[in-house]
Amino acid sequence: MKIIYRILLIYSFLLIIIYSKASAATDDKCFSCHSDMGSAPAELFKNDIHYLAGLSCSDCHGGDNKSEDMDAAMNKGKGFIGVPKGNQISEICSRCHSDAAFMSKYDKSLFTNQMESLKKSVHGKQSLNGTDRIVQCITCHNAHGIVSVKDPKSPVYPTNIPQTCNKCHGDPKYMRSYNPEIPVDQYEKYRTSKHGILNAKGDPNPAQCVSCHGSHNILSTKDVQSSVYPVNIPKICANCHSNKEYMKRYGIPTDQYDKYVKSAHGIALLEKNDLGAPVCNSCHGNHGAIPPGITSISKVCGTCHVLNAELFSGSPHKQAFDTHNYPECETCHGKHDIMPAQDKMLGIREGAVCIKCHTSAGNDKGYEAAFKMKSWLDSLVNQDTLAHRLVFEAEQKGMEVEEAKFELRNIHQAQLESRTILHSFNEQKFKETVNKGFTSSANVIEEAKDAIHEFYFRRIGLGISVLIISFLIVILYLYIRKIEKQNPIKD
Repeated sequence: MKIIYRILLIYSFLLIIIYSKASAATDDKCFSCHSDMGSAPAELFKNDIHYLAGLSCSDCHGGDNKSEDMDAAMNKGKGFIGVPKGNQISEICSRCHSDAAFMSKYDKSLFTNQMESLKKSVHGKQSLNGTDRIVQCITCHNAHGIVSVKDPKSPVYPTNIPQTCNKCHGDPKYMRSYNPEIPVDQYEKYRTSKHGILNAKGDPNPAQCVSCHGSHNILSTKDVQSSVYPVNIPKICANCHSNKEYMKRYGIPTDQYDKYVKSAHGIALLEKNDLGAPVCNSCHGNHGAIPPGITSISKVCGTCHVLNAELFSGSPHKQAFDTHNYPECETCHGKHDIMPAQDKMLGIREGAVCIKCHTSAGNDKGYEAAFKMKSWLDSLVNQDTLAHRLVFEAEQKGMEVEEAKFELRNIHQAQLESRTILHSFNEQKFKETVNKGFTSSANVIEEAKDAIHEFYFRRIGLGISVLIISFLIVILYLYIRKIEKQNPIKD
């Protein structure tokens, strides 16, 4: 009973405070007059969060709100400014909302850096008239009917934000005036996404515009500090998708980010700073984010890996995967944890992906083809290694092997082509490709061996020549000595 009594006491105390503040606001002659006239702004202001907090018309518009005389109330000498225009609107909001001490009286959790953030954002740039910012506070929050952002009636409540942003971003004429390249169908795309569908059902938790782009601090997507700059996107998505408690209600795993940072795509983006590497929205979409369907995976991967996707589409695996309802690229390569493709994925040894489906039992042509293709590829790699070693040896011996060095590229190219043509899963095409490499490697090996043989031949020939010349010198020396003895020189 004591607990209930205390709760009732606190509740009564809060009601007294709210009532006292509302009463103070009703003493505002400006509000009383405009309310009696049935003014629309006055009607809206009755439910405004500022009115309920005890603030009056004069706190924004200036003037003397205690005077019943209209001229005295709207005396500019008493600070009356009338209807604020342009940047003046946000500057007036900022007088309170940038004052930490003042705002702490109402809610200590409220931020007080909104104005500074707005000035630095894309919305803080000059509008078409060149005299004020593109967006003012009231553009998103309204003017006289402002309610808490936690109120479902607020235009910046999560379920309302898409429509609020779309007022400008869905207007082709308006957006074209600033940047014709910016699409104006983001809202329509968003409504087709998993996020948008849930948002439309009244769920405030799924991502909406502010979740990814920010609110007051929205920057250009090309700005490295932007939350949606490519290297920042994985972390932005992970804010929700790595939160186990948050995602539990939707039954979605939360290990995608951890897998991505270790993947080939994640390493390329986050470690090598390759901005062309895929990020979350490259595969899932951004405003229309949705997981690719089983049959569309190869099309999504194919936006980058064009040739591989085309080869797979014409392969016998395509029909088999469709029959068994297997995802295409993902079946062999994975999804968020995609690692660099390695030769060990091919074949019938442990770790090969082929043996996930193909076995040695029965007359499995796929198993046999996997064995042959891996054997051919291994042989080509070994030939390439031997060719490089022999060319290097010949070059170190000072022999001319430029043509052989150039043809080494053909062996390497054949390996690359074989790893690509592999996606056709056509044994004959694969053999034709590796054979080009075998031909080039045979030529290089032969040329390198000839150069090494010539080096030793020259050395042997030089050695023999040195011996012969040395022998002749000795014979000549002895002959001269003999002559000198037979014909001594007389003084």
